[in-house]
Amino acid sequence: MWRSRFLRGAGCLLQGTGCIPCKPSHLPHWRYLSFYQTCLNPVLQRSFRPPTWYCLENRLRPAVALYFFRTLRKDAKSIIDFPTQPLTVTDIKQYLRSKDIPFHDGYSCLHAPSIFMQPAPEGSGKENYSLFIDKTTGQFLCKETLVEGSWEDLQDCIEVMLNENQTSISPNVLLGFPESMEEQEEREMEMKEVQRIWSSSVPLSDLLEEEVQLVKTMFQIGKLTNATLKKFGVRFFKPTKSLVFPWFGGRDLGLRGVKLISAAMKSDKRVVYTEATVPKISSYHNLFGLPLIGRKDTEVVLTGREIDSMAVSQATGLPSLALPRGVSCLPPILLPYLEQFKKVTLWLGGDMRSWEASKIFSRKLGLKRSSLIRPGDFQPCPSEALAQGRNLARIIKASIPAAHKSIVSFKQLREDVYGELANVEQVAGLQWSRFPELNRILKGHRKGELTVFTGPTGSGKTTFISEFALDLCMQGVNTLWGSFEINNVRLAKIMLTQFAKQRLEENLDQYDMWADKFEDLPLYFMTFHGQQNIKTVLDTMQHAVYLYDISHVIIDNLQFMMGQENLSVDKFAVQDHIIGAFRKFATNSCCHVTLIIHPRKEEDDKELQTASIFGTAKASQEADNVLILQEKKLVTCPGRRSLQVAKNRFDGDVGIFPLEFNKVSLTFSAPVKGKQKLRKVKVDKNNSTEEIEETELKEKNEKALKPAKAKTSKTVKGSAALKDTTDGEGNNQ
Repeated sequence: MWRSRFLRGAGCLLQGTGCIPCKPSHLPHWRYLSFYQTCLNPVLQRSFRPPTWYCLENRLRPAVALYFFRTLRKDAKSIIDFPTQPLTVTDIKQYLRSKDIPFHDGYSCLHAPSIFMQPAPEGSGKENYSLFIDKTTGQFLCKETLVEGSWEDLQDCIEVMLNENQTSISPNVLLGFPESMEEQEEREMEMKEVQRIWSSSVPLSDLLEEEVQLVKTMFQIGKLTNATLKKFGVRFFKPTKSLVFPWFGGRDLGLRGVKLISAAMKSDKRVVYTEATVPKISSYHNLFGLPLIGRKDTEVVLTGREIDSMAVSQATGLPSLALPRGVSCLPPILLPYLEQFKKVTLWLGGDMRSWEASKIFSRKLGLKRSSLIRPGDFQPCPSEALAQGRNLARIIKASIPAAHKSIVSFKQLREDVYGELANVEQVAGLQWSRFPELNRILKGHRKGELTVFTGPTGSGKTTFISEFALDLCMQGVNTLWGSFEINNVRLAKIMLTQFAKQRLEENLDQYDMWADKFEDLPLYFMTFHGQQNIKTVLDTMQHAVYLYDISHVIIDNLQFMMGQENLSVDKFAVQDHIIGAFRKFATNSCCHVTLIIHPRKEEDDKELQTASIFGTAKASQEADNVLILQEKKLVTCPGRRSLQVAKNRFDGDVGIFPLEFNKVSLTFSAPVKGKQKLRKVKVDKNNSTEEIEETELKEKNEKALKPAKAKTSKTVKGSAALKDTTDGEGNNQ
């Protein structure tokens, strides 16, 4: 491995052995030399480019002082690739044993002595297990030197150390690709902005008493004392009237970032709070309150907001930390900092979304040490509990263990059932903002479900489902796209156009503005294209769920992913196996999977049905929701497309509503012109009948379409009811 050869040479230089690194034969000179930069003036370094560094080869000698540094390439988080052979904790343990490196099991990481520090003398009993290796990904972090990297990086460092008969290796030997000028400038600007905000903000203790009370009222922190705010280093930024929460990190606990929370009054007198972080949220890895944690602390309370963390600390005296992205994500890079705790109590909020996130995060942290606080009227979020005068210590003591047995009685399910009955709207899931008609039928987007989506060829399935997913992603749903039919560039172009709701080809001057906003969305793409093995795809999905807490996966589409190579194998059996695997993944990972499947070829004048989905009936049987994009190919007037909800396992409501495609913005969510019929079908399970309810959607439009006479509702049996409903709907369009 060329990286090992480079590390060996760099290690020799740093150890002062006088060894000259050998250039790997398969790399060009400029790429190899780009890892080394002489101690030049930083301003002069910017004028150098790889071809220019080639002529500096003769100047690189051991006698020359070298400036070694480790930098990160520009964040490529939106592209997810996965190795052919996924890493397992067994592989990691076997490798460490083969190299005689001691380790012991942690909750989410393996603990080993750091190879980047001199080992303690034998018999001293001061072995420092400060190297943490993630059991799932193999990524490592040395908490003493803050060196981090991938599993391959750690293997290379170990090989270099053993080949040179050394007991440790310099932390500076682990290098990365140098930052580009744009990345350097962006990072420098971010740090300047952090320092500007921090220096311009003032502690609340320096404000007048009237101002302090106004700020506390504005942010609903009246019960937090000035001593608590000072303890956590909270300040007030007057220009934007924002609370400033600092991020102190590194070996020197220096200022690395800030989070600003602002309050604004809406026209309906509602107070809306907005957050902003510097650096951007993808690079903001702050466990708020971490500098206050002692080495001997064994219990911690994790919250979803900084204010909640301060409320817990003030009311109970327990160590408390706030996650940087609230309930949306728990980055694995933070797990080593939580390894010291034997008990972790998750109190992320007072709604059902926080409860679902608590159960997901507990899997990363370790079920055996995790306890959850169930939301309820008497157990709101910590800040509200403090404001209501509740006993926070008693609430934490009453937390329930995350681990459960395979068999339970109703006694264990009782509170869960009550929670669903008391929070009907939250249990229904997240609602779409662009498709209100879909909310009326499906009620919302829920985790752990499988949605099958089909439609005629060329009807716009990918275009619709991209807006369908974009709507949810804009509301904070971590989304992973697996596009096996079209490449990621084209898909991203479609989604960006839908996001901006305009043709950016005609407004290129606005591209950077919209691209910057689009980049902040929790949106990720798989790099697969064409036929792929189902195991590889599932491993990638599981990898993404662990790293980025993905809660919505789109597979476009099943036929392209299957391919046509194994013609001797029963393709229907293969398809059934894949659908079953996606069903199991959605349930076990608490992740919604949207699966696009092409239909069988039907005549142009016939509408698609559930039976039109290609393959056996397993797709519709396993699915929680079945959506069909209907298209009248022989019609050109508005209303030629409609979306039919053919199955809804949540509450049984099915129906169909019209769509109108806007070619400029590539959206289906534009207001539908004219007077249309929305049919909502409710299934009566006792009598096996369906009652058809018709509601008119009236909109202001002078060119209203003349509606057809509504058919009289009749009681029919079985699938004939749905067929009559869809036929009637087609006539009304």
